Amino acid sequence: MVQISNSLVGFLNFLTLLISFPILGAGLWFRLHAATECERFLQLPLLVLGGFLLVVSVVGLIGACCRVSFVMWLYLFVMFLLILAMIVFTIFAFVVTNKGVGEAASGVGFKEYRLSDYSGWLQKRVENWETWREIDGCLKDAKVCAGFEGLAGLQASQFFAKNLSPLQSGCCKPPTFCGFQYKNATFWTIPTTGLKSTDADCKLWSNEQDKLCYDCGSCKAGVLATLKAKWKAVSIFNVALLVILIIVYSIGCCALRNNRAKTHGGYYPYAR
Repeated sequence: MVQISNSLVGFLNFLTLLISFPILGAGLWFRLHAATECERFLQLPLLVLGGFLLVVSVVGLIGACCRVSFVMWLYLFVMFLLILAMIVFTIFAFVVTNKGVGEAASGVGFKEYRLSDYSGWLQKRVENWETWREIDGCLKDAKVCAGFEGLAGLQASQFFAKNLSPLQSGCCKPPTFCGFQYKNATFWTIPTTGLKSTDADCKLWSNEQDKLCYDCGSCKAGVLATLKAKWKAVSIFNVALLVILIIVYSIGCCALRNNRAKTHGGYYPYAR
């Protein structure tokens, strides 16, 4: 009679096996039909994730359903490494995203973001040219600044009262401390008295819609601020996934005992 633990492990791995196919399919689709830098960036993570789920699911199915102890040992070893990696990743992500917060500028309805406010590790990641090129491509593909065209008719007081997102505040307009003169939401000029700051972001600003402040430190800080906000939701998912993995690992240990009991003709009272 097939033990309950073996059946559960087999069922759970069958589900993950089914999930791996659409993930692999999406990765292959992006590899063959990717038209933008952002889509090309997605193909590798999807292929790796889909391939990992496929292999682990097949190993788990063989170990549980065919009751092969060596394969079950291998499955549990991989699960243990995955659980350990999830714990390390969750703690690490919390540490590196714990620092950094937007600054409320005087007289405006939005916050502004400085790259120096975030952890050194995150700063190095977004300052890397290759990494930022991919992020920059995703930002432009997502048209994060397209909504500013609809704000072109606003007066300066109306625009500065807007509650802009971190990406819009950092990437789609010059930093407020630079002192650019507002003409409309998509066009800013240098006042006759000159700019108020010599910060690098002030020099990087451009009214060209394909440039704007995408290369500014404020834009990179806006990306990190968005990442920090999203991480709160991701952390809940990570904790839930970690609990599920630990439960599956525990059931897998019971299934291994069942396999050993069958192999040696013995009976383990807690193997169900």
